[in-house]
Amino acid sequence: MADTEEKHWWFVGRRAIIQNEITRLRLPSSAEILEAGAGTGGNLSMLRRHGAVSAMELDSYARQVARNRSGLDILEGALPDRIPFVNERFDLICLFDVLEHVGADIDSLAALAVLLKPSGRVMITVPAYPWMWSEHDVVLHHCRRYTRGSLTGVIQKAGLHVEKLVNFNAILFPAAVAARGLNVLLGRADSPGTNLPPAAINNALGHLFSAERYLVQYGGFPFGLSLLAVCRMR
Repeated sequence: MADTEEKHWWFVGRRAIIQNEITRLRLPSSAEILEAGAGTGGNLSMLRRHGAVSAMELDSYARQVARNRSGLDILEGALPDRIPFVNERFDLICLFDVLEHVGADIDSLAALAVLLKPSGRVMITVPAYPWMWSEHDVVLHHCRRYTRGSLTGVIQKAGLHVEKLVNFNAILFPAAVAARGLNVLLGRADSPGTNLPPAAINNALGHLFSAERYLVQYGGFPFGLSLLAVCRMR
């Protein structure tokens, strides 16, 4: 993923949707932003367009890649009890496909919530539909997939209020379900993002996925492979 997340259609499309949603938050010009679980740093350049960025990551290899890529000092940290920013407050805290990897998702979100400024928000993306659980999730070390109801419950139990909750990655939903079913039948455990499709196909899928940002900003779809939530303190 470190080698493909700059170009792979899934990462490109997700960044476009996230970028549009952050722009709509109208953060202050001096915004302080935290990415919790920065991985290999694929989102950091985009986030820096919106403010001063801090980041934490558990995996040492990913941290080093992110440091080399961004020039930022990515700190070692883990949720829920090893957060290295306890004395700082943020306008935006981002968890992009992170919460599903954490066993204690409620405690983790609650621990991050105390780092918000009074008007701060948390933006979350997670995979949807527990019924789609497969070897794909095992390969990616997921603990769970979410429904709208289960994600809302986690957010509320963490002491936060849901401002927005939408599905996305909907246009390619039928194809993704078919591909996932085929992998199950064939016993394959390939993970999206680990292989880059041919350039023409990759670019077409990237443009198609990115175009969802115009619909997500107005409420999105009633279905989709992922969920995006924006929440704030009650």
